Amino acid sequence: MKLSILDQARITSGNTAVQALKNAEELAMLADELGYHRMWMAEHHGMDVVASSAPEITIAHLAAKTKNLRVGTGGTMVMHYSPLKLAEVFKTLSAYAPNRIDFGVGRAPGGDGNAIYAMSEGKEPQMHNMYEKIEQALQYMKDEVPAKSPYNKTIAMPSQIALPEAWLLGSSGNSAIQAGRMGIGYSFAQFFNGSMTHDILDSYRNNFKPSAFLEKPNILVTYMVTVAETKEEAEFEGLPYDISQLWLMRGMIKPSLTPEEAQTYPLSEIERMQIREFRKRQLHFVGDVQEVSAQLRKEQAIYGFDEAMLMTVPHSQEKRLNSYRLLAKELLDK
Repeated sequence: MKLSILDQARITSGNTAVQALKNAEELAMLADELGYHRMWMAEHHGMDVVASSAPEITIAHLAAKTKNLRVGTGGTMVMHYSPLKLAEVFKTLSAYAPNRIDFGVGRAPGGDGNAIYAMSEGKEPQMHNMYEKIEQALQYMKDEVPAKSPYNKTIAMPSQIALPEAWLLGSSGNSAIQAGRMGIGYSFAQFFNGSMTHDILDSYRNNFKPSAFLEKPNILVTYMVTVAETKEEAEFEGLPYDISQLWLMRGMIKPSLTPEEAQTYPLSEIERMQIREFRKRQLHFVGDVQEVSAQLRKEQAIYGFDEAMLMTVPHSQEKRLNSYRLLAKELLDK
């Protein structure tokens, strides 16, 4: 199975943003050694629990620290940026690291209302034309000039570079159709709402048109996983994430607990039922590495996707790195 990594540079309790970014660097270097295919950095704004606010800068650093690993954004939030600037950034990245850069783009804001308005300098955010902006950025990357003003009177430099891989992130049929029509990869966020269906993925495949970016459909699916050598240890390490998801449902965003703190957190029976529902909806796979690997293989057999992108967020960096080692040994060596 082709394996990749999604990282948000999470700031766990007792740690700092600087350490979270250094942890991302350490993870990328390990992923490169283990044979992971790509690593994406998310984009989040105005959140003191996530340090990945400028993924295009982070991936430039990660590209310089690795040799074979593809690095990219998962995703760049297109609503905040000009198509010209997007093209300039990713063409520059690709000039420095040819055939290793991914332009993963999403339509979510990556932050709350305050962050959205700060990103748009207090102006009304433009949310109606995001697919059009993505298409214009892709044209610029191909050294073409979009037809529509104000983009039709300038070019995006540098030119004549290896095209980055282009991906559209989503969790709905609409984004799947648009990704297919643009001829770019489709990344489905199963960990986001657990709503993957054959119909969504088929709508991408059925609408796919070959492009300069991609000759045939390419689908990756992102899963949140917590693995360890034993199921008991995985449950211990995974509970803080489940509790943080309960908080998120209530609009509470704060650093996740340590595993020890989570064990004494006063969960109600309703909350325990909600956690069981998270697992049932495949928002979080928890178990020993053999069990979770079997679940991932089963998912691939059912849906036929090309690549699994994994995110795991134990409190300890040592535990997180070991989780990726275990998954690589189980899924990449077989």
